[in-house]
This record gives sequence, C-alpha cells and structure tokens, in this order.
Amino acid sequence: MMNIHVLSLFPDMFTGVFGASILKKAQDKGAVQLAVTDIRAFSGNKHNQVDDYPYGGGAGMVLKPEPMFQAVEAITEGKQPRIILMCPQGERFTQKKAEELAQEEELVFLCGHYEGYDERIRQHLVTDEISIGDFVLTGGELGAMTVIDSVVRLLPGVLGQEDSHIHDSFSTGLLEHPHYTRPAEFRGMKVPDVLLSGNHAKIEQWREEQSLKRTFERRPDLLTTYPLTEKQQQYIATLKNNKKDT
Repeated sequence: MMNIHVLSLFPDMFTGVFGASILKKAQDKGAVQLAVTDIRAFSGNKHNQVDDYPYGGGAGMVLKPEPMFQAVEAITEGKQPRIILMCPQGERFTQKKAEELAQEEELVFLCGHYEGYDERIRQHLVTDEISIGDFVLTGGELGAMTVIDSVVRLLPGVLGQEDSHIHDSFSTGLLEHPHYTRPAEFRGMKVPDVLLSGNHAKIEQWREEQSLKRTFERRPDLLTTYPLTEKQQQYIATLKNNKKDT
C-alpha cells in the first residue's frame, strides 16, 4: 500500500476530491492511504501563526520553516519518503514523473500559500519540487490534487483493467487515439467503418495512425524525442506533405 500525506493550510479542500471517484476506490481497495494534516497544528503559538513578513521587506507573507519541518518529522517518524514541494518554480509535471512517483511507498506533499516558502524548506527539507504548469495558483493544494490523482491511478489494482493506463495520452509518448461508442451513427455523424469491421489488425493500425496524426497536429514537439519506426516516419512524412498541399 502506498501512503500519501498532504500538509496544507486548508485541509478541507481535499475532502471532496479524496472521497470520490478513483481516489476513493483506490482507498477502498487498499491500494493507497491518503491523509491530510493542517500545518497550523504545528505552529507552536496560541494564534496558530505559520507565516511572517519577509526579511528585507517586500509584499506578502512567507511560510515559516518551523511548522513545516516539525510537521514532516512528526508524520514521517524517521522514514525517508519523497517530500514534494508544489511550487511554480519546480520541475514541470509529466506522465513520466507520475510513473516514477508511483513506484514509491510513501509520498509527502507540501502545499503553501501566501508569497512563498522560507528558502530553508526548499533547500533542506524537500526532495522534489513540482509545478503543474507555467501559471500561478493561490496555493499548492490544486496542484497536489492533480499530481496525486495522476499517480494513484497507476497503482496496481486501482483501475478496472490493469492495462487501462498504458494507452493513455503521454504514457506511450504520443497522444491517445480517438474513441467511439454506440450508437454507430448519431445525427449524421458516423463511427469510422474500420472500428465496426471486427478486423483487429486494421483497428490497431488505424489507432496507431490516429495517435500519430493527433500528436503531429496538436503536440509535434513530442515527436522530436519519440523513437519512430521507419513505417511511422513514412506516415508522418505523408502528413507533412498533405499539410503543405492544403
């Protein structure tokens, strides 16, 4: 079982997310244990103050080091888990990172608010800094929810089918192919004939080509590092030629 612990100033934000959908099912199946702790419980003062003005002046408040260090030490009890700081300056989160974190037994997420963290937290406490994109949120809670959901769905037994996540976008290095379900025709919009043919070889070929086509059109940067086969390279060349002709 994986243990995930979140330190937050607003623990109630996680109630709905952790209590529904895949994250709830994962807990029910015993694949993960999720816990959230209020950082203010480790403030050490009667006003539960966990932030202070920055040295040198400036706008905003900065999270103090004492509560964070004490909270992490209390919940880890001598263990050495990955301690993840949700931060806009951190490493851009990817599916590869999710797969890496899914191999761990214990993760701790630090969610800050205000202007930022005391630098000693970053330098001497955390093992990873993660950003979910080049934008700024009010706090780290929403980012932590995103990362946790992405990681937990990769744990064994969480999804209904063990290989459900293998063909997800980014898991293969490409964007996922289109999906269709019943009815075969809806308001004049038809499901591609190949998907109704029952020919599994042709269906897989169509899916592969559609995945390449969608990646070429929407995220061509992914193709620069993807190990294309000779056949796939020829297909991409065809797409490029068609693009020039339009």
